[in-house]
Amino acid sequence: MTFISFNYAIFLLIVLGIYWSMSRQSWRVLILLVASLIFYATIQPQYIPLLLIITLLNFYLAQAIGEPKDWRIANTKWNRRRLLLLWLGIVSNILLLLSFKYIPFILNSIGIIYNLPNILETANWFENNLIAPLGLSFFCFECLAYLIDIYRGAPPAASWLEFTSYKLFFPKLISGPITRYHYLQNQLGMTSRKNSQVSVKIPVLKFPNLEQITEGIWLIATGAVKKALIADNLGIFVELSFGNLQRAGSGDLWLATVAYGLQLYLDFTAYVDIARGSAFLMGLSLPQNFDFPYFSTSISEFWRRWHITLGDWLRNYLYFPLGGSRVGLFRTCLNLLIVMLIAGIWHGASWGFIVWGVLHGLALVIHRLVEAVSQELKVQKIWESWSGILISWLLTQSMVFGGWIFFRLPNLRDSFWVIYHWWGYDADVQFADKVYLEAMGLERLQLVWLICGVVVLMAVNYWFHRGLKLQLNWQLKVLLVPVFFFVVWLLAPEGLPYIYFDF
Repeated sequence: MTFISFNYAIFLLIVLGIYWSMSRQSWRVLILLVASLIFYATIQPQYIPLLLIITLLNFYLAQAIGEPKDWRIANTKWNRRRLLLLWLGIVSNILLLLSFKYIPFILNSIGIIYNLPNILETANWFENNLIAPLGLSFFCFECLAYLIDIYRGAPPAASWLEFTSYKLFFPKLISGPITRYHYLQNQLGMTSRKNSQVSVKIPVLKFPNLEQITEGIWLIATGAVKKALIADNLGIFVELSFGNLQRAGSGDLWLATVAYGLQLYLDFTAYVDIARGSAFLMGLSLPQNFDFPYFSTSISEFWRRWHITLGDWLRNYLYFPLGGSRVGLFRTCLNLLIVMLIAGIWHGASWGFIVWGVLHGLALVIHRLVEAVSQELKVQKIWESWSGILISWLLTQSMVFGGWIFFRLPNLRDSFWVIYHWWGYDADVQFADKVYLEAMGLERLQLVWLICGVVVLMAVNYWFHRGLKLQLNWQLKVLLVPVFFFVVWLLAPEGLPYIYFDF
């Protein structure tokens, strides 16, 4: 069951009907859990027991970490015990992630380096037979955040049911946004255990009014348009171009690079919009995950706007514990490199993702050094001028879009082949006919103009929201929603899987 499907629409309507018919909040929490299990069962039912076991493990580890201090135990011993339990949870979640996502990559790398055919065969077997549970990276990062929050003093969940409902909440389960337990707990009015007492939070959820319902459906409708009408059509061109590298010319590769950057953004934001819209109809709010990242004028600003919940996780649970920017310029730069290397590894088990992470780490380091030099020379105003802003934006987005090559083609041979052929190569004679005319039904120039149109629409949307600070009123959204759904039903191509399902 995918978000953009008739089955999901029926599923969501049934869940909402049962959910809001419940008079007690505890029953609603149970409905969310059952609905989430049904949702995941339509995709990968074989992994439901594993997710439940991991959820149970993290729940009880957090209970033990959050146990109130026993006055009979010395502070040092008590803290050591809590730290040991925390590390047990961290290692368990990381091992789970490594087992499913990185075993083939590790074995393959060892086999190539040491020329071990048997290891290569084993790696190939794992790659063909071991399929990672969808959403595993998001799942594990949320578990790690929960354990660390409890270690830092936040109250643990009072019951396994409540914690499991949060962990498996179906709108965010597969591709986020990464959501902390206490963020949803406060909205659902769930209980939390603290100081050996159970403090009951008064349920505050009320059935949404017409304006709130419209906003939820509007998010779902705009997500459907982004995904089905724009991202998937761009994806067809990207797949054909990067799937026929030897035939594509330099202009085609440039166009495909830009198209992939737009596809990735629209695909991911579409998922998040539908997830947030679905949650909104239940009276819940999921974190915003994007804030016009392609209009960032520095790489640090980009990471404050792109995949916001991942950036927040990296800052709070990696960058700050490493010392952040409080440990001198050299250590700050080293911390940035470490954090972005881990971000690259988190995205996938391939050298391409590692290179992508290192590139972003180096870009953040360069930005930090330029900032330091500019402050020392007192020339910060250069970057505040229109020319400085334009140059900063061009440099930032060139790095971002160029880096997406390693995202789309994590095999380094393919990605470097594309970079090498960005200049001075003509397309195969049949490439234009097969890709543009037959597959896309467009001339190359027409596709260029369409991509430019997408960029212009994004710019207008950015100016509308950030410049004028305006929002469409709910009455206008009510009129546009059925139009959006009808156009998606009429014009959308056969759906492509969400890109972030692979991460």
